[in-house]
Amino acid sequence: MNQRGVLRCLLAAVLFGAAAPAASELADSLPAFTLAGLLYLGAALAVAPSTARRPPTGDAIGREWKPVALAVFFGGAVGPVLLMAGLERTGAASASILLNTELVATVVLAAVFFREHLGPRLLASTVLITGAGLILAWDSGAGFEAGAVLILAACVAWGIDNCVTAKIEHLAPGHVVALKGVIAGTANLAIGLTTTGWGANTGFGDVAGALVVGALGYGLSITLWVKGARELGAARAQVLFATAPFIGVAIAWTILAEPITGDEVLAGAIAALGVIVSLRSGHLHEHRHSPVEHDHEHDHDEHHTHLHGEVVTGSHSHAHRHDELVHAHPHVPDLHHRHDH
Repeated sequence: MNQRGVLRCLLAAVLFGAAAPAASELADSLPAFTLAGLLYLGAALAVAPSTARRPPTGDAIGREWKPVALAVFFGGAVGPVLLMAGLERTGAASASILLNTELVATVVLAAVFFREHLGPRLLASTVLITGAGLILAWDSGAGFEAGAVLILAACVAWGIDNCVTAKIEHLAPGHVVALKGVIAGTANLAIGLTTTGWGANTGFGDVAGALVVGALGYGLSITLWVKGARELGAARAQVLFATAPFIGVAIAWTILAEPITGDEVLAGAIAALGVIVSLRSGHLHEHRHSPVEHDHEHDHDEHHTHLHGEVVTGSHSHAHRHDELVHAHPHVPDLHHRHDH
């Protein structure tokens, strides 16, 4: 499996996992929708410099507006609204358990509707990480309340977002994050200010803190995840990203000095095993690459043998064309290996 993609998804999980306890502290003073809006706007601010240096072309927007619209709609608008509505109707423990179904939703949608190859190892790692999440979040008093349906629907919305975002190949990851951040952030902030305002105890430090947490835990994290998903496929990227709750637990142990429990240690060990299993989930067979022209980050390898006017080494991004190629090598369902099996 692509090591760079693995590292990017794990680093995305670290940033998102660290953002969770930080956002929980901010939630004491900022209302939920207002906080969500600030987090998304912080994400847009994080990618603003790179987007300004390399804005999307009209041709790229024309090619990708449909998947981008789906990603923004399901991931930035529908998902958060369904989650907020669900949280109003169900307990925190039940919600934590149900949110683990985003991994399952992503894997199922990737296989059934987006035709990603999974294989037994990836399915096993999905079961292990989902089971670890259940152990981590389990509360014997938690019940399956009415809001559970809304939270499950939110997870399906994010699963759709994950799958379509992983397949965007003409827009840079920063462009996708900027669109999500501006549209979703503005919408959520508007809803929050209209319904609940800034909150009675909100200060300038809370607003600035939310923007910083959003920049790192959402902006940089999502950018890394999108890059990783292009190199691994949506399902494998989400398996790695699903380790974020366990990173949050580790931060709670080390920084917040919370007590270590046996369930948390067991859940962390099972999740680590799930990641190890997923790293060997590639497969090998002869396959055909159809001619295609697209724009994404790449190195010069057996799939990228084009020439440049000047010497270029290392990772770089530009529009390039692939001629037809038939060969066999271990691979995962990245941008170049979406063939049927």
